[in-house]
Amino acid sequence: MSLKGKAAIVTGSTSGIGQGIAEALAAAGADVMLNGFGDADAVERQRAGLERDHGVKAVFSAADMSKPDQIKAMVADAEAAFGKVDILVNNAGIQTVAAVEEFPDDRWELIQAINLSSNFYAIKAAMPGMKARNWGRIVNIASAHGLVASPYKVAYVAAKHGVVGLTKVVALETAQMNITCNAICPGFVKTPLVEGQIGEQARANDMTEEQVVRDVILASQPSKRFVGIDELGALTVFLCGDQASSITGTSLSVDGGWTAR
Repeated sequence: MSLKGKAAIVTGSTSGIGQGIAEALAAAGADVMLNGFGDADAVERQRAGLERDHGVKAVFSAADMSKPDQIKAMVADAEAAFGKVDILVNNAGIQTVAAVEEFPDDRWELIQAINLSSNFYAIKAAMPGMKARNWGRIVNIASAHGLVASPYKVAYVAAKHGVVGLTKVVALETAQMNITCNAICPGFVKTPLVEGQIGEQARANDMTEEQVVRDVILASQPSKRFVGIDELGALTVFLCGDQASSITGTSLSVDGGWTAR
């Protein structure tokens, strides 16, 4: 499937799921704007590698996804670099694990800002250009936790449920404009975010990390294996192609059977 001639933004793409999706889009021929935090030299190696390996144009934005003005500027910068934004992948996310009554207020606000509100602001900024060209693909990386809940993840679950609702509204508003908006809902993927959760759960429950993976992290995932980042990249590429033009407003579970229960 070719996305040659298309231009994409992938938020939170300097590591983990976002990095894999950016790689997959570039491999399909799309120009890509990376976004995220991390070591400047490592980010530059990633950016240059996309150009070298796939013959596309790649740029980087350090926009903070908790800041609406920076999100708006990121989209404007991508439009200036590529001439347009055809594809928007909202992937940036953070996590904190705590009981409701102990959940830090500042972490609640930050998780809502990065995991949910950033999607809204990025879509709002990219939408006028997509409508003007009568073509666009929006992929929001939600979570199995956008469909079901788990204890101690109140902010994350609330935000990801919000992402699923946002996806549906955008899809309805753009259904006749050749613009699609879908949510991918992964189960557990072995990313730095999940690795951090493993350590937190181990400390909180006086367990080994191996016990946490087997009895806590993957307890709800019938496949008993982590979802592959390459699987999520391939699905994103498919959703961005013309073959998926009638798929919109959906929440696609990639969770080893978790939400089939």
